[in-house]
Amino acid sequence: MGIAHQVELIQKMVQSLIKTLSLEEFLKLPDVKPAREYIDRKVMQKPIPQGHHSTIQVELTETINAVVKKQRIARAYTELRCVFGGRAIVPDITVFLWERIPVDENGNVANVFNLAPDWMIEILSPDQNPTTVTGKILHALNHGSKMGWLIDPETQSILVYPSQQQPQFLSEKAAILPVPELGKDLQLTLGEIFGWLKHL
Repeated sequence: MGIAHQVELIQKMVQSLIKTLSLEEFLKLPDVKPAREYIDRKVMQKPIPQGHHSTIQVELTETINAVVKKQRIARAYTELRCVFGGRAIVPDITVFLWERIPVDENGNVANVFNLAPDWMIEILSPDQNPTTVTGKILHALNHGSKMGWLIDPETQSILVYPSQQQPQFLSEKAAILPVPELGKDLQLTLGEIFGWLKHL
């Protein structure tokens, strides 16, 4: 048996062991990039962000923070692990009301967020399963999130999931996007979000 084959077998064994971990065991694993998530007793690795995904993620986070952070209403984060309801997920963007942001004994933002975000935003990657991503949003809504967005750069559409309401599918460029109460001063259209992809 060659060395390459032995390495491949060891890698498969490690992956198999990782997939059977409890949540507590999963949280002790070293962090990797792209991040791993723990969903329904399974360990899944997020896809590496590509151009469309990364552009929208950065621009949208900055746009949200420009409205809510300065007034200390809320704060948006990228790739922040949130542990709640038996899962550990790493949404593309999370927004937390200011008073819900965990802090440590020194008054600094805590490293561990053991709660659901107030607003959760996912940006679909080309090789990502939309059902799995939707499941993450619904899980967050079931644990107190006020709204979830699923942004699809390929179809240039957004699915909006308000808490305890019918989801909305938006594909018109002029459509003003519904936001949770914390972002009531944020006026964004679908066209503006996908306009960030233009490199002029």
